[in-house]
Amino acid sequence: MLAKLNNLITLMPWQDWAALALFFFGWVGYAAFASRRAKVERTLLASTNHFRKVWMMQVTYRDQRIVDAAVTQNLAASPSFWASTTILVLGGLLAVLGTSDKATGLVQDLPFAARTSMLVFDIKIMVLLAVFVYAFFRFTWSMRVYSFGAILVGAAPNVDVFDAGDADRHAFADRAGKLMGMAAESFADGLRAYYMSFAVIGWFVSPAAFALATLAVLWVLYRREFRSDVLAILRA
Repeated sequence: MLAKLNNLITLMPWQDWAALALFFFGWVGYAAFASRRAKVERTLLASTNHFRKVWMMQVTYRDQRIVDAAVTQNLAASPSFWASTTILVLGGLLAVLGTSDKATGLVQDLPFAARTSMLVFDIKIMVLLAVFVYAFFRFTWSMRVYSFGAILVGAAPNVDVFDAGDADRHAFADRAGKLMGMAAESFADGLRAYYMSFAVIGWFVSPAAFALATLAVLWVLYRREFRSDVLAILRA
């Protein structure tokens, strides 16, 4: 067992392992941090979730919900587009993995690119593949949850039922708003994976560039989700 572990460790220099560990722990740690902060602070996702609940409350006052159905369909179109794009990206990466000998030579000809073995190059491609596979699953799950939200909107009782007290407006708005928020969170996870993939590209230059790119992407994500002008407008 120890021999196999040693063989695994010796596949790459320690600098590469350190940069890869920073990437994964930084990604997972930031996701956990953002999820916790959303419960105590009006983050970008928390702020939009508030308006999703307001939207679902307005649904209970409308007899005609054609606009609500159209908005839900438009929201579901975004993860659908990104899921289709991710399939193309995965196909391209698999093609590169199949011709890694030529791709390795091409990368090594680039200025400042690290000179690595074909095995290390394949590992970098597989890390990128893992990132985009995760993004694909999050996008497709977002599509499904939006479809569940559309079902809830379509199944909402008529206005007179809510007015008569036979259905609880607040319970419906809370349930439907949470469902829409879950779809948005899954979509945000997929987009976050795309951001993190740009950090992996720095790995083809050097482990130091990989680590710096990871920190830079995490900083951009933090600024967008916690300190952006859009968030300031939503909070107002």
